[in-house]
Amino acid sequence: MMNRLACTEYVGDLDSVCNLDLPWNDLKEKTVVVSGATGMIGAFFIDVLMRKNETAELDCNIVALGRSIEKARLRLPYFESCHFSFEEASVSSAGYRPTCSADFVLHLASSTHPRQYSSDPIGTIRANVDGLQNLLEFSADSGARLLFASSVEIYGQNRGDVERFDEQYCGNIDCNTLRACYNESKRLGEAMCQAYRSQRDVKAVIARIARVYGPTLLDDDSKALSQFMRRSLVGEDVVLKSEGTQRFSYLHVADVVSGLLYVMLLGVDGEAYNLADPESDIALKELAEHVAKNGGVNVAFDLPDAREAAGYSVATLALMDGSKARGLGWMARYNIDNGLRSTMEQMRKLDWAALS
Repeated sequence: MMNRLACTEYVGDLDSVCNLDLPWNDLKEKTVVVSGATGMIGAFFIDVLMRKNETAELDCNIVALGRSIEKARLRLPYFESCHFSFEEASVSSAGYRPTCSADFVLHLASSTHPRQYSSDPIGTIRANVDGLQNLLEFSADSGARLLFASSVEIYGQNRGDVERFDEQYCGNIDCNTLRACYNESKRLGEAMCQAYRSQRDVKAVIARIARVYGPTLLDDDSKALSQFMRRSLVGEDVVLKSEGTQRFSYLHVADVVSGLLYVMLLGVDGEAYNLADPESDIALKELAEHVAKNGGVNVAFDLPDAREAAGYSVATLALMDGSKARGLGWMARYNIDNGLRSTMEQMRKLDWAALS
């Protein structure tokens, strides 16, 4: 399997972020702690900073946090670099603190797909609450600025009163369900950021992220789009487990990471920012058709089993208004069409199907 850093198109995605007009010097010789370092977003984020170190002598130190050093060695080829270190730990363990000091902390560690929500709801809550509390305490002690990766899921179901969720929309969520383990713990995480700002003087910003896709996709990801691409890449029909009328906001991982950098470096302390772009809003059925066409396969319909269905979002309309983040200067590079096409081309070159 090809190393993604040997893929010209992937490195081009990294360079598109590295070339943005950001205050990169704010990261020069600073230490950035990243939880969820081996995940889809974490791996790309670290690739960007390490690429910037290489091309601009940023000398930024990255401390990656994750539960498996074996997985980290497969996902993060930087163990020989003086600017990279890895700590094997669960950030949600009682009293956990990274062993370093830090200038910036990104809390990206979270269960992010339906099977995890239904099979490990306690672990889902603990990552979003206990893990965040540990890193907020660490940020308070270090004087670090913390970015909490929240989600479109905090808005729940559209009540029919707006077309798009802006950051003031209060949402509509039934907290008395198994599926609420994810969105309610993300909502609590945001409240915790405000509590630690007030009581412990932590500088904290929040990014509410649209549904994410991209070439750093993990092979065990059970989100709908991930399953679509997995099947298409191995020549199997894309399976749609509903009528597909749900309409959601999606975002390529390169655009997510560029947005995180804008929010981390330029966002106002205490504020939340939606990361979404209207050019990547699409109905689930149309999304399945796009992926199927790219792989030369068809779309089939099949109802999920009870366990999988328990982890699915009940939202049918969840479009986000990303104008506040665009006010910081952020812009998405990919729309849904060229983003999916680029992702699947890269995944073929990386022989991603061999992992499935």
